[in-house]
Amino acid sequence: MLINDTAVTDYSHMITTRPNDIRRVVISDLHLSADEPALVQAFLALINDLIALPHLKELYILGDWFDAWVGDDNYLTLSNIEMRRHWLTPVIHQLSQLTLSGCQIKVMHGNRDFLIGQDFCDLFKGTLIPGPYLLTLGDQIIRMEHGDALCTDDKSYQRFRIIIRNPITQYLLLKRPLQKRLDLAQKIRTKSALDKSSKSMSIMDVNQAAVIKALKPVDCLLHGHTHRPAKHQVVIDAKNHVTKSRYVLGDWRLISPDTSYEQVEAVIAVTTAEINSLDQNQSAERESLQLVKFVVKT
Repeated sequence: MLINDTAVTDYSHMITTRPNDIRRVVISDLHLSADEPALVQAFLALINDLIALPHLKELYILGDWFDAWVGDDNYLTLSNIEMRRHWLTPVIHQLSQLTLSGCQIKVMHGNRDFLIGQDFCDLFKGTLIPGPYLLTLGDQIIRMEHGDALCTDDKSYQRFRIIIRNPITQYLLLKRPLQKRLDLAQKIRTKSALDKSSKSMSIMDVNQAAVIKALKPVDCLLHGHTHRPAKHQVVIDAKNHVTKSRYVLGDWRLISPDTSYEQVEAVIAVTTAEINSLDQNQSAERESLQLVKFVVKT
């Protein structure tokens, strides 16, 4: 697993030695819930760090931020007392502080939280963005997406995805009583766990033809979903020796190295800026993308 790859930069080292250079941070597959307080605390720790970065422009969350999301009303309809006690409230507060610091927060749907709405994002002045989403860094175009649409070998899931991502289906879902949606989400999670145990690992990974199709009009692909963090060089044109990079983000995992403490580990992406001098009077900033190991003790 990439998190043990010594060639991958350590997040703590980067924010300590290059805090002025970090421009964007990209994460996915946190699967936050009330049942995983360590993951929530790790996310809050990350946001605290990001608030202190003087030139951070954007935080991207590329789907599966939450383990399940049945509609914004599950939080927005809480009473004031319930909100104060809710595990999400500190998250919203910290994200609001991050936007106040000048960082834009952009949220993309995943396969578990496709019912997140702009109303929820408005609580911290975030923006719900479509997937795929194109990010331009200088002369480079990066395609960012959750990644589930690339797993085209999983035919049954792709059929389900077409149905569940249909705006009419989502409208009808959100019209159902909240408790029924919660029950349905639990059934879907249970079925998903059973499906994973019966499907081969290759079927649940990306399809190479789908990756090449996604990469052809852009310079780079960045996604999550598969929980297989790595950087791949994809051959786009073998005849002309054309390759392009595919970066895969990792899921957030609670690890127990020993009995004395626990830690959360993930692989995230960071863009850093370098100043290139054009002449004595001019300089240009060039951003580069890299995968970074994020580890925090809980």
